Amino acid sequence: MVDGVEVVTIDGPSGVGKSTISRRLSHHLGFTYLDTGAMYRAVAWYVNRHGIDADNEAQLTDNLDKISITLIPAHLPGEDTGVIVNGEHLGAELRTPEISMLASRISALPPVRRCLTLMQQEMGKQGKVVAEGRDTGTVVFPDAAYKFFLDASPEVRAKRRIGQLQANGETISFDEVLAATIQRDRQDRERSIAPLRPADDALRIDTSTATIDEVVDRMLGVIAAGPTL
Repeated sequence: MVDGVEVVTIDGPSGVGKSTISRRLSHHLGFTYLDTGAMYRAVAWYVNRHGIDADNEAQLTDNLDKISITLIPAHLPGEDTGVIVNGEHLGAELRTPEISMLASRISALPPVRRCLTLMQQEMGKQGKVVAEGRDTGTVVFPDAAYKFFLDASPEVRAKRRIGQLQANGETISFDEVLAATIQRDRQDRERSIAPLRPADDALRIDTSTATIDEVVDRMLGVIAAGPTL
């Protein structure tokens, strides 16, 4: 652990290895891993479960204070963060393509972003956090000591997603996954509030050919060198 490190942010689109890298980095540093994407998925799951119209901002706003989200740290570096919504422990149902696309849609709505951003900032107040998402370095923790932005080509990310789905016994065409990847990128980058983009002071890392260990080692090296502020 390096003295002076309080918050590390890791942003980027889906399929660049953010979750795995964030978990490993937090494990190395002894920090808490804050999976902000899981929180948006939790809201999307709630909206889907209760038949709420995701395009009806007023209806969605009325339901936000009814959603209680608790993140449970993973026991092992390779595990997903546990998510409890209103007492119900969720797992694979948060990671479906349907919930992913819905999470991207509702994340563009101001009430949802305000609600979850405040929740995330509250979680990060004690410091020693590795925050992963799409706007953690630009909006949630703009004063973070270290910021990273991961990227990879849509084709590489689609192949990785295919591998994950096949590991779970699911079959889907490459063209379908690639189209969904490009569509979600467009939604995330073109939304008017907190669009997906690197913070001006973030270190950009292409993960297309780099291994997880290589990326984590590079991040640890940057952190060990100390902030450049």
